[in-house]
Amino acid sequence: MIDPKRDFIPLTQNYDRLKAYQKSECIYDVTYYFVHRFLGRGDRTVDQMVQAARSGKQNIAEGVEAGATSCETAIKLVNVARASLQELLLDYKDYLRVRNLDLWLPGSDKYEQCRRACMAHNDSAFYRKAIAVRTDTAIANIAITLIYQADVLLRGLVERLKCDFVERGGIREEMTRVRLQSRKGRK
Repeated sequence: MIDPKRDFIPLTQNYDRLKAYQKSECIYDVTYYFVHRFLGRGDRTVDQMVQAARSGKQNIAEGVEAGATSCETAIKLVNVARASLQELLLDYKDYLRVRNLDLWLPGSDKYEQCRRACMAHNDSAFYRKAIAVRTDTAIANIAITLIYQADVLLRGLVERLKCDFVERGGIREEMTRVRLQSRKGRK
């Protein structure tokens, strides 16, 4: 009989408790609002930005869940999430650049205030309320800041997944360990 405390496939990974996932959900909500408010209906960028934001969020969830049986898949999907958010980052920067709007830079008061606010809040309801009264410049900079913060968290998650793999191995090694323990218990 397998000891439930040593079961080799966890039931859930609780991705929604990860700060990286929470940030990505905020990014999705901010992006959805942004594109529908500031971009034209026929603008292809609308779908691309929403899809990149969605991909960032969904691949974190899928990667973390897949990590129950495959560290390799988890690492790949978390990196896909990072890549999707990097694509979205470029879209926001392009939006600001082609419209001659300000990208808030480190050291500026607006940047520092935004960075602190984004670090303090991982609840998408906070952003949905806050952006309703902000300009396109402010919302784009908020999204950019959230993307940078999510990227740092996702790089940390990849490092943790790599360490977990080195420490525990993959699913085949875990299955072998449990099977050998089971055999020892029957002797």
